[in-house]
Amino acid sequence: MDAVASPILIALVLAGAIPLVAGCYQFLLAGLHTFRVRTPRAACYPRVALVIPAWNEAAVIGRTLDRLLALEYPGDRLRIYVVDDASTDATPELVRAKAEEHPGRIFHLRRERGGEGKAHTINHGLRTIRAEGWYEAVLVIDADVIFTPPSLRWMTRHLADPGVGAVTGYIKEGSRPGSWMTRFVAFEYVTAQAAARRAQNVLGAQACLAGGAQLLRRESLEAVGGEIDTATLAEDTVTTLGVQLAGGRVVFEPYAIVWAEEPRTVTGLWKQRLRWGRGNVQVTRRFRGVWLHRGSGSLGGVGFALIWFSVFLMPVFMVTSSAALVTLWAIDRGQSIEVFRTLWFLNVVTYLFVTLSSFSIDAATARRTWREGLLFPGVVSLLIILYALYPPLFDDTIAGWLRDAGVDPGDGLATGVLLFTYVWLSASMLAAWLVKLLDARFGRRVRWVVAPLVYVVGYGPLLCAITAAAYVKEARGAAMTWDKTEKTGAVGELT
Repeated sequence: MDAVASPILIALVLAGAIPLVAGCYQFLLAGLHTFRVRTPRAACYPRVALVIPAWNEAAVIGRTLDRLLALEYPGDRLRIYVVDDASTDATPELVRAKAEEHPGRIFHLRRERGGEGKAHTINHGLRTIRAEGWYEAVLVIDADVIFTPPSLRWMTRHLADPGVGAVTGYIKEGSRPGSWMTRFVAFEYVTAQAAARRAQNVLGAQACLAGGAQLLRRESLEAVGGEIDTATLAEDTVTTLGVQLAGGRVVFEPYAIVWAEEPRTVTGLWKQRLRWGRGNVQVTRRFRGVWLHRGSGSLGGVGFALIWFSVFLMPVFMVTSSAALVTLWAIDRGQSIEVFRTLWFLNVVTYLFVTLSSFSIDAATARRTWREGLLFPGVVSLLIILYALYPPLFDDTIAGWLRDAGVDPGDGLATGVLLFTYVWLSASMLAAWLVKLLDARFGRRVRWVVAPLVYVVGYGPLLCAITAAAYVKEARGAAMTWDKTEKTGAVGELT
């Protein structure tokens, strides 16, 4: 029985390295971006109808409109439509005032019956734009983002290629002043956008148009029905995959930088990412006929599936790897130690490669987030890496402390430490969830301890815990609502 079980358990343990392999794969592809992806040099200025869904955005909408009017783009080829989703604050008055100040450039579209969600709000604007027939491309953005002056023309130049159906930009964390949480988000966006989307450019298959910067060619929008999907919480991803399945390419433009305000607390991040995670569950199920299917083009390739499912199934990999390690320990302790060291050796190689590569891709972000980059997996995981590389460093040290305290450590110490390291891959998600509960329940009173706990547990495990929570939330059939992230308007550029 052991001869049959051991190989299966070893395979399950090493399956925990799949996300690590996928991470290295993405960064290797990103390194080829300059050589494999050709960008049109000629300027292209299609008539762009810009759509901003807005619900109670008084804190940010005025600044956003001013920045859009200052874009390096011909004024007669850009119209801005603010779709007001029955806002109850000063949003309508602010937008109407801007529309009067800039007639023919800013338009206020009011929905008297709101609350149906972001996708319905966008579609209200799209129906108006399509009825007018003026546009050649549509740009959908969030109400709080700041487009850098050349960003739109960097994006539209790709539309000179008739094979390109949609373009997205590089969303960067821009909360001012920054905090420990926003620095974690900033580093995450280097890996999830600057690197991952470069890699997807090389593959020829993009997973998602960033919600804050979705540029769609008119023909591509019409090819997916002329409106945004309203049946999922990931309408941007549905649009992205739909455009590509209809024959259009989706391109990431790394120089089109768009600054956005991001959550500053664990609770705020959980709320935002839980919606994203549930959307990914819905999209995975909806497009189940695409994955690893030759008829789906690049979307059906092994490389794209590796990238998608390494993120989507990461909590599963972590739990099964931990469970398999503990089971293998019960069967053959020596073999479990060897497999454990192999897994965490892969972990340290990936950690160093991904972290250093991220710093090189976006040096400006690296300068302000290097601590968060180094501590992304958490202090506990970094200690486990050291333990896997050289166990006596910890066993002897801790044993020495106990003996100095008059306690005989015995063999139980090594066993306890070993089992803790085995279960940490999955236990880290539970620890992250407990930190979230602490933050949600006590708020400002415990913020002084929440930040150190996240550094200890890890921002990566926190994201995995949110993904696992999304599984549960979707399985329970919870209501889908537009849970808008609270904005303060404190966002700006960094040079």
